[in-house]
Amino acid sequence: MNLESDPDRASQLCFEAQARLLDRVAELTDDDVSSPSLLPDWTVGHVLTHLARNAEAHARRLAGALRGLDVPKYESGQQQRRSEIEAGAHRLAGEIIADLATSLSHLEEVFALCAAAGWPNGQFLGGGDYGVAGCPAHRLREVEMHHVDLGLGYTPLDWPDEYVAWDLPVLLACASERIGSSSERRRFMAWLAGRGPLEKAPTLAPW
Repeated sequence: MNLESDPDRASQLCFEAQARLLDRVAELTDDDVSSPSLLPDWTVGHVLTHLARNAEAHARRLAGALRGLDVPKYESGQQQRRSEIEAGAHRLAGEIIADLATSLSHLEEVFALCAAAGWPNGQFLGGGDYGVAGCPAHRLREVEMHHVDLGLGYTPLDWPDEYVAWDLPVLLACASERIGSSSERRRFMAWLAGRGPLEKAPTLAPW
């Protein structure tokens, strides 16, 4: 299954994932959003703010494609991404959750417009490494991964089968590039081939 080449199905899965996310965070308090997440140096507020800005970034690419424009997710690149997250992470819970809900709703509206138009200009890269038609699948990954990162009870065991069927092979395909040492690569390879236990998880570079 390749959800990048099936934006209609990927967007439907994304709708469902975003609804689960909003249900989980709807009643968070100010103390909750200022508490640590499972990501180093990020609070729950950082994760939720990132999810809001990421939704806007995907909507920006898709809306541009509808107009025949190849636009990036972030006009000023990763510095814009970092500054927007930091600027919004320390707000009150109500502000963060309302912002998230608004951004998710807007992205879903853009998804619907793109679906009605047949996902035009799906090959546009926007300076990135996947075509704009892959935005729903990549947004799905963001929501599913970061829902877990919140540390609020949603775990990898809750990931939908269709999401796992798409993203597990993707992650496995890049694993060898992220394993740091020669010996770790060999032990991991032997484990994948059923040639021994994986006694210690390999050290993976950030993904």
